[in-house]
Amino acid sequence: MAQAHIIFYDIISSLDPPAWSPNTWRVRYALNIKGIPYETVWVEYPDIEDVCKEIGAAPTSTIAPHYTLPVIQDKSTGVVISDGPLIVEYLDKQYPDTTQLFPPGTIALQAGFTSAHGSAISPINHLSLRRTNAILNPRSQEYIRRTREQAAGKKIEEITPVGEARAVGWEKYRGGLGKVDSWYQKSEGPFVMGESITFADITVVSWLVFLKIIFGEDSQEWKDIAGWHNGRWERLVNTFAKYQY
Repeated sequence: MAQAHIIFYDIISSLDPPAWSPNTWRVRYALNIKGIPYETVWVEYPDIEDVCKEIGAAPTSTIAPHYTLPVIQDKSTGVVISDGPLIVEYLDKQYPDTTQLFPPGTIALQAGFTSAHGSAISPINHLSLRRTNAILNPRSQEYIRRTREQAAGKKIEEITPVGEARAVGWEKYRGGLGKVDSWYQKSEGPFVMGESITFADITVVSWLVFLKIIFGEDSQEWKDIAGWHNGRWERLVNTFAKYQY
């Protein structure tokens, strides 16, 4: 493998260890699965745009320039890349002797899978918002509260459903995961593509680990998820545990 010197920009939390974001988990898992050495630079939410501009990272939305993490900076090539899937595609091509997470001919297929997965689990976005904000440091908490409330026109406490609405939301999320489970059932192995881990599996696991982290391993929320669909999600998370850090 070509000598790598990757700087990985991730969003910090108040937890120890600080990793939590499902979007950045996808790149952290990829780097660890590939065995590519890297160092993490932890960034607070309100600093993301300035950090990205300083290192030359492109915005991930060009309608109104919007900067997000993950970003990597490959010191061995001078390349700076934004956006999880693009980062992993780059790592596959630049370091071909590592595990290929986008096997030849699968980029379009996996893009379709990850899009469908995102739609299937979308009810979790509002259900998790309040807990997500609670694990951040004060500066990032203020930023998320201000930007999300401005976009939604209501308080975070009003965005996150409670009571019966919460129960309905969780049932919709379980149904969405049930759809994903049905896709896995068609596989001839534990992963989407049989016996081989791909970016599709990393995406699924990243969202599950995110929920396990923000709600807590001993929470009823995680216990429920772990028991759904014959325990598939807990098994998948446990399989990836060796690639977390």
